[in-house]
Amino acid sequence: MINIDHLTKYYDSNTCAVDDLCLEINKGEVLGLLGPNGAGKTTTLRILTGFLEPTEGTVIINGLDVQRDPLKIKKSIGYLPESAPLYPEMFTYDYLSYIADIRGLAGSKKNSRIDQLADICSIREVMHKQISILSKGYKQRVGLAHAMMSDPEILVLDEPTSGLDPNQIVEIRSIIKEIGKEKTIILSTHILSEAEAACDRVVIINKGKIVADGSTDMLKKQAGSSRVLSAVLRKATHDEIKEFVMSLPDTPNPEIQNIEDGIKVRFQTGEDLRASFYEGIKKRDWVLLEMFQEARSLETIFHELTREK
Repeated sequence: MINIDHLTKYYDSNTCAVDDLCLEINKGEVLGLLGPNGAGKTTTLRILTGFLEPTEGTVIINGLDVQRDPLKIKKSIGYLPESAPLYPEMFTYDYLSYIADIRGLAGSKKNSRIDQLADICSIREVMHKQISILSKGYKQRVGLAHAMMSDPEILVLDEPTSGLDPNQIVEIRSIIKEIGKEKTIILSTHILSEAEAACDRVVIINKGKIVADGSTDMLKKQAGSSRVLSAVLRKATHDEIKEFVMSLPDTPNPEIQNIEDGIKVRFQTGEDLRASFYEGIKKRDWVLLEMFQEARSLETIFHELTREK
């Protein structure tokens, strides 16, 4: 349905936002585009929706090239940017009526669609309130209704829960899951719980490149053979800790940092080294304040794939 082929975007000669990205998105999929701030998520979505031109590469949607047939493609896409493009001085109903007019809806079809969206996006109680007085959560829902006005086949949501409180996040997530039963949805986020709860598939990008692609369960299984051990120590230096950890079997360079209680060390290993780690600390007469083996969560995988090296 959507084929992104060798997509590259430079903002200037030194700033590469998207770097040779290749991705296929299937019909009916809810895909989460994850990555830290500046990873290239928003740039990718803006190219996909025809708001930016790529430096290189193509985006083909239902056999149409975004650059060659932008108007045809935009008719099949609903796009909600991170900041919903609302007119704060308008009332919710009037605003949606205005959007319906732009989309070519009229008469009973227009009234029926606005009524449907009031229920789908749970905004019926604010239909006759001015947008400026709505909470951020309601504004996002109104923006979602805007994006869905023409009943698009594809819905693109850029950070749809950004700035919302926990209750509002749950509400928006529930709406997305319900919509996802009938539409192809692409949403960008750096909230990992959101991706786990709402998405069929997760693509993690870092510095414009894809570093992981699959369901959350698949990503966990692929990383399941390794473990992460974390500990807090006293009476040891950074160099001593690094030398000790590197002497253990199958351990890469550890992360070592000063914290309030002492020195925290964190490292990945292919086997359970808790016993060996503890015995080594006893021999060196260091103080062990804390030690635990981290679960292989999506958060752990995300951290390992996107951290600065």
